[in-house]
Amino acid sequence: MGPMARREPFDIWLPVRLVYRGLVWVANRPKALIGSYFAMLAVGGALYSIFERKNFGEAVWWAVVTASTVGYGDTYPLTAAGRIVAGLLISTMVLLVIPLITAHFASKLIVDQDAFRHEEQEEIKNTLREIRALLADRRDRGDVAPADPPGTRERTSREPASPSETASREPASVSEPGR
Repeated sequence: MGPMARREPFDIWLPVRLVYRGLVWVANRPKALIGSYFAMLAVGGALYSIFERKNFGEAVWWAVVTASTVGYGDTYPLTAAGRIVAGLLISTMVLLVIPLITAHFASKLIVDQDAFRHEEQEEIKNTLREIRALLADRRDRGDVAPADPPGTRERTSREPASPSETASREPASVSEPGR
């Protein structure tokens, strides 16, 4: 490449797309979701321990209480860095991790009992193929009249008119009661 070689422009949305894909990946894998929950507690506790000069056990307890939004108030951050960790921990837990865990378990509890299993869908598709083949065979032999293309069959007097036909007709005169 020479000094005048063109470089591709930087895609400003690439980091956002990568984060989104990562979140979708985590959200669709229960082990990764639970793992991210515990990892956030450990990282939040470790950072709190460093910034607030607490022992790791107390710091993890603070992270659990803070992440679950209980917030007893027995221990809280005093430094700016500790408060930033608390804000990030609360925000990510409340806005991402806890809703994703809840949604995952709710989707497992709410199951449509009327939904077809894959095997049933395949059986229905195969039966439909057989019916179509039998119908085509009977048409070829002349046992069944060919189907009319949509819109070409004449309407019988008992069938309702289409909306376009109804709109083109003149309105019937309506007499008011009592006149």
